[in-house]
Amino acid sequence: MHSMDMTHYMELLASNQPWNLLIFMVVPVVLAEYIAITELQVLFTRNFSSPWRITNRYAGIAAGLYFLGVFLYLFFTAVVPLTTTGGWRGPADVIAVGGYLLGIVPLGGMALLELGVIGKGLDQIGKLKLHAIFVAIFLVVAHVAMIFGMLNPTLL
Repeated sequence: MHSMDMTHYMELLASNQPWNLLIFMVVPVVLAEYIAITELQVLFTRNFSSPWRITNRYAGIAAGLYFLGVFLYLFFTAVVPLTTTGGWRGPADVIAVGGYLLGIVPLGGMALLELGVIGKGLDQIGKLKLHAIFVAIFLVVAHVAMIFGMLNPTLL
């Protein structure tokens, strides 16, 4: 497939196999899915000292810090050059990359929550609710990125 037939998001994942797929998709998605699964356990049991909650906390911090690195790398090596040179392949391309990079908001928020930077005035239930909201937001933006990323960018 010619690169103009795919978004930069899909081209990134398809290039440099298997490394780009591992770095930009597998690591963040596995961390996010682990967080989502353990989040359910914590939501159902309300056991805030269980091994599930403890590993959920560390996975949230790791996901936020890891994705901050991914965000900064892609912002400066892809978004800025594509924007300054007019290299975007259409709206689907911008939505796919933008949706992917928006993952920094919930993942970064989750890490800040786990590190005690935000949500200081919340009790355990309030923090649990905010954490669950961050998980939900990440799932939405990640799926927007995947859906628009799979489109032929010339369709929109």
